[in-house]
Amino acid sequence: MNKTEFIVNDLLSRIYRLEFRSGKLPTQRELASEYGVARSTIQEALRALADIGAVKAVQGSGVYVREKLRTNPLVFNSLTRMPYAKIESRMLSLERCRATDEELHSFQLPQGSEVWHFACLRIVNHEAEQIERSVLPQDLVPVLDRSIVEGSIQAFMERSGLKISHFITSYEPTKTSRADAELLGCKHHEPVMRIENRGILANGRTFEMSSIIALDYSVTYIRPFDRAVHAARMHPQKE
Repeated sequence: MNKTEFIVNDLLSRIYRLEFRSGKLPTQRELASEYGVARSTIQEALRALADIGAVKAVQGSGVYVREKLRTNPLVFNSLTRMPYAKIESRMLSLERCRATDEELHSFQLPQGSEVWHFACLRIVNHEAEQIERSVLPQDLVPVLDRSIVEGSIQAFMERSGLKISHFITSYEPTKTSRADAELLGCKHHEPVMRIENRGILANGRTFEMSSIIALDYSVTYIRPFDRAVHAARMHPQKE
C-alpha cells in the first residue's frame, strides 16, 4: 500500500469514527503535516475520496464529508476510483431484438416487447480491463446508438428524466472464455471477476441488466457496525 492509499483508508476510517464532527476535514497543509507527506500527496488522496463519493470540495471553504455517508455502506472498486478521463469505452456490438421470457419478467414487459443488447470493452490507461454486456428495455430507451453506449448509460437515463434509485450487484469469480480472453489480451481460462448488475429506477422498474467480466479487479466495502443486526445473528429467535 502506497502513501496515498494509506491516507485514503485512514481518512475513511476517521470519518466513520466521527472524528470530524463538524463535517469538515483539516486543511491540506494540516493533513500534510500530520501525515508527513507533500501537499501533492494529500491532494491526490482527497481527489480519490471525492471520486468515490466520500467527500466534496467547496471552493474557498474546504473539503467536507458528504451527508449520510457514515449511515450508508460505501463500496468502491478498482474502476470507480479511476477518473473518467482515463477510461475509454469501445462498443463491440449493438442490436435490437425480441425479449426473452426472462427479460420480459425482469423488465416487466408485455409479450412481444423488444430490448437492446450491447457489449462494450472498457480500456483503462490503454489496457483492456473489462467487457460489459448489457440489456435495456426498448420502451424506456426508444433510440440507442454508439455515442450513448460508449458514454454513460446512467447519465443518459437521468437526462431522459428517469430517476435512478439504486443498483443490486453480485460478484462471482470465474475464468475467461476463449473469446473474452482474446478481447482482453489475456490467457484462456484466466481468473476474472464476473459482476452482475441490475439498475432500478425510483418507480421500481429495472432499467438495465448487465454482466461484466473484469481483470485485476478489487473492491472495498466500508459499512457501519449494526449492533441490532449482529445481536439478532448471534441469538436468532426460535420459531
